[in-house]
Parts: sequence; structure tokens; C-alpha cells
Amino acid sequence: MKTGIAAAAVAGLLATSALASPTSTHSDWNGNESSNKHTSAPWGYKAGSPQSVANMKKQIKNVVWILLENRSFDNILGGVRGRGLDNPTNNGDYCIPQNVSQPQGKQWCTGNKDFDSVLHDPDHSVTGNNFEFFGQFAPNNADVASGKVTATQKGFVDKQLRSYPSITPDLAAKEVMGYYTEDEIPVLVNLIDNFVTFNYWFSCVPGPTNPNRLCAVSGTADGHGKNDNDFDVSAININSIFQQASSKNISWLNYDGTNGAFLPDSLFFNWTAANAKSNVVPVENFFQDAYLGQLPQLSYINPSCCGLNTNSMHPNGNVSYGEIFVKQIYEALRNGPQWEESLLLLTYDETGGFFDHVPSPAAVRPDNKTYTEKAKDGESYTLTYDRYGGRMPTFLISPYVLPGFVENYGVNPATGKPEPYSATSVLKTLGLLWDFEDFTPRVSNSPSFDHLLGPFPEWKAPQLAVPKTF
Repeated sequence: MKTGIAAAAVAGLLATSALASPTSTHSDWNGNESSNKHTSAPWGYKAGSPQSVANMKKQIKNVVWILLENRSFDNILGGVRGRGLDNPTNNGDYCIPQNVSQPQGKQWCTGNKDFDSVLHDPDHSVTGNNFEFFGQFAPNNADVASGKVTATQKGFVDKQLRSYPSITPDLAAKEVMGYYTEDEIPVLVNLIDNFVTFNYWFSCVPGPTNPNRLCAVSGTADGHGKNDNDFDVSAININSIFQQASSKNISWLNYDGTNGAFLPDSLFFNWTAANAKSNVVPVENFFQDAYLGQLPQLSYINPSCCGLNTNSMHPNGNVSYGEIFVKQIYEALRNGPQWEESLLLLTYDETGGFFDHVPSPAAVRPDNKTYTEKAKDGESYTLTYDRYGGRMPTFLISPYVLPGFVENYGVNPATGKPEPYSATSVLKTLGLLWDFEDFTPRVSNSPSFDHLLGPFPEWKAPQLAVPKTF
């Protein structure tokens, strides 16, 4: 496997626009890539239309949702060739300066990596993300909104060196700029070739894990910007997909693989702790429920996290173990009697401080709450939740999707304009499936993906490759 990362004095290669040209490709059943003229409607449905929603309701009775941990699109899928993916291997590697104050100085570029586990966890705090995106800890929010200050994506190596001053620039660059080869992520490559991959799916919050997981299941971070104590004591007091499902008599279980290291996502909420603790069950139960055809309408899965021998793909966990976990979940569902009425959504919670060349777009504020953080340099910054976090891999897995389809931007249902996908797109789509109102304005402006589901099973789903440790 390649172990190096190219270093070259090449600048100016970064994308400056968050909206890319919406073109898609897919591989046919023989693996040959072909042009796909249906850029956002592979079955002719319009997202959110009565015809599309009726089709989804007819086909989908069970939803399985997995959020893995802390990886960017370029980091995980940067080495996958072709297939319509917007990544370094297809575009040409991206180079950024070692020091943002010396933009013409030493450059480090994206390239193949071989870290199953990253020793030095990159900074993914709010102000850490700011530095990685903008090259400063506290950009002026009004200037960002007006376009006077733009994200250049050039601060990743500099921030890694600031976080870990004892490591070499070469190692810092390998850790945050590197990407995996197809041989290292065979399970995800199989998913790309056989199901739907999203090119532009962004995290809810430009910040760490728990605020993003909270936003994913409730449509807002509720003013949280760090993994604070509220998440450890079930102190969150807002509506969630779990409470909403119960109110609609939608069955659900939170399959918990945290092994007691922290609370699973449904137990962030005081409502769950008071009313639905029995809905939190060991992750091992998922496999027996899938094989027996006893999965609830919503299966929400927490993987293990966050050190060695965990399966969420957290930076200091193992990518290979995450691949195995994904394969196990998929094949339990595929081999069970509920496969032909199921939708499996695989995504990540946030980007974990890893490089991605696509800047994060503006987003509708979910509420009027803010979060203020003091950066490592002493600056104070207030986040107003009016922009997305980084871009992450996401896969829509179902017998009703077009094999090898790559989805680009969706359509904002409130404005009719192009809009990136995010975790709140799940809430928007589930609201259409199960007839509940949007939780927040962010959800109301999130594109749904019901139109990516067709009227009949496309083909027999394959068994996935066997991942290897490296």
C-alpha cells in the first residue's frame, strides 16, 4: 500500500464555490461507468411530490439509520476512482500551505494514506473548524454571510501542527490530508457501485460530535457547540425523532453499541430517559431482529467509539472495524425477510477535522440560539448555526435505488433552489414517510430523498467484500 503523501509547491487548486455542477454517473451491472442524464430524478419522480411520497410509503416499511464518526468525504472516499465522485483522485490532488500566514510557502497535498487508526485526533471544535476552513479562529459572521470572507479550506495542516506541536509536518499532513485506497475500503466501494452515494452531504454543525448528533435527530443543536455535560445526564429538553415516532405510534429501537462508554443518542433527551428507556437495547439485538424479521419501523444504531478496537471509524478507532460493522449490519438486513421493504441510511456525524476541498454552504438557522467558544488563541467566537459543517460520505441502501447512482444537490422544498443534503434531510424524508411536521426551519429547508426510491426492486442485492485490516 502507498504510505507517502505528495508534497509540492502547488497552490490555487482549491474549489471556491460550494455548488458544483450537478452531473451524475453510475455503473451498470457489469461495472462499466456510463453517463446518467437523470441528475436528481433517476425514476422521474420530483422530491416531495405526491407521486414520490406515495411510492415511498408503498415500498418502505422499515428504516435503519447508522451514524458513524468523524470522517470527511475526501478522507474516506478520496481514493475512489471515477463513479462520478467529486474527490481528489478524480479532480487532481489538492495542495494547501503548511502555515496559513505563508500561503506561498511549503505546500502539502492530498494523497494515499495507510492509517487504519489515526494517532493524533484532529481538532473538530467549532473554532478548530473555523481555522481549518477560513484560516482564522473567529471569522466575522457578517463578512462570511456577505461573501467578504470565504472558506479556502487551507488551514488543516497548520491546525494539526498547532494541536500537536511535537509531530512533524509530514505526519501532520498525512493524518489530515490523506485518503484511503479502494483496497482499504472495499465495503464502501461495493456500496458505491450497488446503491446511491451522495456527493454533497454536509454535517449539521461546523463542530464536534454530540451537537451534530443532536441536530441529526432533532433538527437543531439547541445552542450546544461542544460535548457538554447535558449529553451525559439526559438533560436535552426538545423534541426528537424518538419522541415524535412514539407520538405517531411508529415503533422504534435505539440499538446501542456504546458499551456504556457514554449515552446513546436517544438518551440525550430527558423524554427518553423518563418514558422510553426500554427502547434502548444492545446492538447485538439488531442482528437477531433482522434475521427474524422483527425490526421496528425505525432502527437507530449507535456504533462503538472512540479508541482502538471500536467500529465507528472514529479517527483513533479502526476504519477496518467500521467496514466490518457496516458489512454485518447490511448483510443481516439483506438476508432477513424485511429487506424488500427497507431503507438503510449510512452516514457520519461530522468531519472530524479531516480535509475536504468543498467549502461548507450557508444554511437556514434552526432557531435563534447561539453558542460562544473561546479559541486556543484566546479569541471569542459566537456560532449562529447559519452554515453547514463539513462534507461527509453518505449512502442510501435499498433494493429500490438505482445501482451506482451518484446524487448531487437536492432541491430546497421551501425555495425550489439547489440545496445540499444533511442529516436534517433524514428528518424531512421521515416526516413525509410518517406524516409529521417539520421540527425546525432547518428541516423545512432540507431536501428530501424520497425521489431516489423506485417503484420496484432494481436487482438482487450483492454480498459485500470482506474488509482487511491494514
